[in-house]
Amino acid sequence: MLHMIDVVNYLAVFLFLYAAWTDFRTWKIPNSLVLALVTLYAVRAVAELLGSEDVGAALFASSGIGGDVAAGLLMFMLGVMLWAFRLFGAGDAKLFLPIGLFVGWHGMLPFAVSLLVLGILTLLALRLPVPLRVAHLAFFMRIEEIRASRKIPYGVIMVFAVLLTLALPMIRQQLR
Repeated sequence: MLHMIDVVNYLAVFLFLYAAWTDFRTWKIPNSLVLALVTLYAVRAVAELLGSEDVGAALFASSGIGGDVAAGLLMFMLGVMLWAFRLFGAGDAKLFLPIGLFVGWHGMLPFAVSLLVLGILTLLALRLPVPLRVAHLAFFMRIEEIRASRKIPYGVIMVFAVLLTLALPMIRQQLR
């Protein structure tokens, strides 16, 4: 079952990156992408349950599925509140649900810190001028469009924060 969980995690990383790309290009995150991420989490949860010796702990521990679902619902409610106050788009609010599911209860603090740091770095980077030698490239033209519209694709920042949060256990393991 561990192999299945790894495959699901790799697919989730790919879908998160695709969400960041579509948000960067169009300021939209498709519902189908969010549903695919939630479905992937459900597959992962079933694989964890089938591979667990203690089903109760896998379901109800804060580091188990219960903690993941609680984190997902809490982050989704936060996203809905930010959307209601017009601080986030609806796609960004929806994306909080699968992010919460994948980072879990114990990953919410590292995610929040990563999101804060990456958000500040993004705002600072958007203040830098684009060098003339690369200003004609599509990526930098899009950066100029984002800068002119003052609409930040927060989904990009959220995705990089979640990927950093998911990579932290692997980084810690490598440092030991």
